[in-house]
Amino acid sequence: MKKIIVSLLYILGVGPTPQLYAQNSRPNVIVIYADDLGYGDLSCYGATKINTPHLDKLAKNGIRFTNGHSTSATCTPSRFAMMTGQYPWRQKGTGILPGDAALIVPTNTTTLPKVFKKAGYRTAVIGKWHLGLGKQVEKNWNSEVTPGPNDVGFDYSFIFPATADRVPTVFMENHRVLALDRSDPIRVDYKNPVGSDPTGKDHPELLKLKSSPGHGHNQTIVNGIGRIGYMEGGNKARWVDEEVSSTFLAKARNFIEENKMQPFFLCYTLTEPHVPRMPATMFKGKSELGLRGDAILQLDWTVGQIMKQLEYLKLDKNTMIIFSSDNGPVLDDGYQDEAVAKNAGHKPAGILRGGKYSAFEGGTRVPWIVSWPGTITPKVSGAMICQIDLLASFSKLLNVKLPDGEAPDSENVLQAILGKSAKGRSVLIEQGGPLSIIKENWKYIEPGKGSGYDKLTGTETGVLQSGQLYDLLADPGEINNVFEQHPNKAEELADLLTKIRSR
Repeated sequence: MKKIIVSLLYILGVGPTPQLYAQNSRPNVIVIYADDLGYGDLSCYGATKINTPHLDKLAKNGIRFTNGHSTSATCTPSRFAMMTGQYPWRQKGTGILPGDAALIVPTNTTTLPKVFKKAGYRTAVIGKWHLGLGKQVEKNWNSEVTPGPNDVGFDYSFIFPATADRVPTVFMENHRVLALDRSDPIRVDYKNPVGSDPTGKDHPELLKLKSSPGHGHNQTIVNGIGRIGYMEGGNKARWVDEEVSSTFLAKARNFIEENKMQPFFLCYTLTEPHVPRMPATMFKGKSELGLRGDAILQLDWTVGQIMKQLEYLKLDKNTMIIFSSDNGPVLDDGYQDEAVAKNAGHKPAGILRGGKYSAFEGGTRVPWIVSWPGTITPKVSGAMICQIDLLASFSKLLNVKLPDGEAPDSENVLQAILGKSAKGRSVLIEQGGPLSIIKENWKYIEPGKGSGYDKLTGTETGVLQSGQLYDLLADPGEINNVFEQHPNKAEELADLLTKIRSR
C-alpha cells in the first residue's frame, strides 16, 4: 500500500522522487554477467590494445577485485554454481549443455533469485540462460516449456535457451518462444538432421562466417552462420545476430523502468564476447582486435547504457552493480573470425596462464567489479571471492535464512564485497578439467589425463599426469611448478581437496 501511495504522489508531482523512496529501502542489485571475457580484456585490468571506458568508470567508482573467480572454466557449470551455491561437480550433468537439455537447476532448492524474492524483491533474468529447460530433452518448443527460469526464482525471464552458436536461435519470454508462427512449428535435434535448412557442412558457400574445422559449428545455418545442432521451422521467431545484444538491453532497461519504485534484482547475462561474434554494425571495425574486440566494445557500451539509465532515474546511489564473467577467454572457439590473426599483441588473460577450458588461473580468475555509489568506498581489493558466494552473502545482507544443507559451498564474504574486509574465502576449488584447490597463496592442481594443450582452441589445459603446485603470490602466472620443492604442502592440499570433495 505504501508503494502505491508513493507512486500516486510522485505522478501528481507532490510526493517523493523514486530516488528518495528507494534510498529508504534495501539496494537494487544488478549482476551483469559477461561470457568468455578474460582477466586481461578490460583496460581497467591492464589491457592496452582496447579501451573500455564505461567498465573503467564502474571500477574507478567501486571495487576492482584482482582475485575474483568463477567456479569453472566453462559456462554452464559456473552459472549453476552462482545460482545454487553448490560446486557444479557435485551434481551430474552440469557440463556444457546442448541447446535442448533439460533444466539442471533443482526447482525445490534455494537459489540466488529466491533469496531476493523472499526479501520482497522483483526478480528477472535477461540474456543467455544455458541451464536447460523442461523436464526432458524431447520438448515441444511450440507451447509452454517448463520448468525454466520462472520456476527457480525469477518473476520475469527473457532469454535464449543456450548459447548463440547453438539451436534453437530464438528468444523465450516467460516459458514461450517469442514471435512463434504456429503454422511453422519448431523442431530441434542434436543427433539427427531435421528439416530442409542447409547445413554448414554441406553448403559452406552460404556462410558469411566460416566455421573452424573440428568444432562442430557446421550444422543448421541461421543468418549465414553454421550452428551446433539441427533446427527446422520458427523462421519468423529466429533472431538476427546483430540485434541480440540491443534486444537484451531494451528488455533490461524496460525491467528497470517498470520496477523503479520497488527493490529489484536483475541478472543480466550478456552474450559477448562468446562466439559467434557478430556485433551490431555500429561496432564492427571499431577495435584493433577484429570481431572479438568489437564485441567487447559493444559489451562496454551496453554496461554504460545501464549506468546512464540508473543515473537518469536517480537510482544509481541505491543500486549495487556486480560485473563479472562466467569463465576466462578463448580466441578460436569455432569460427574463423580473425580473433587470432588480429589479436595485435593483446593478452586476453592478462598476466595469467591458460583461459577457457583450462585448469590454470586464466580459466577461472576473471574481471570482478562491485559498485554501489555512496556506500562502497572505491579501491582495489585482493580478497579471494567467487561467484558461488553471492548466494550466502546476499542472504546475510537481506537477512534471509538459508535452510540447513542448501547452498553448501557458498560462503558469506559480504564484508569483502562491500570493501570492509581484505579477506574473502580462504579455500576455493576451481574446475577446469582436473580440479584445483587454492588455500591462501598456494594452488594445487590434481593429476589429470589427456593433453596439456588443446589444439582446437590453442589453450593450455593445465593437465599433467602428476600433481602441480604453484605459489600464486610469487608466481601469479603459474610458470614455476614447485611440486617437488614443497611435497608436504602439495600433500596437505591434495588431502584437503579429497576431504571437501567427499562432503
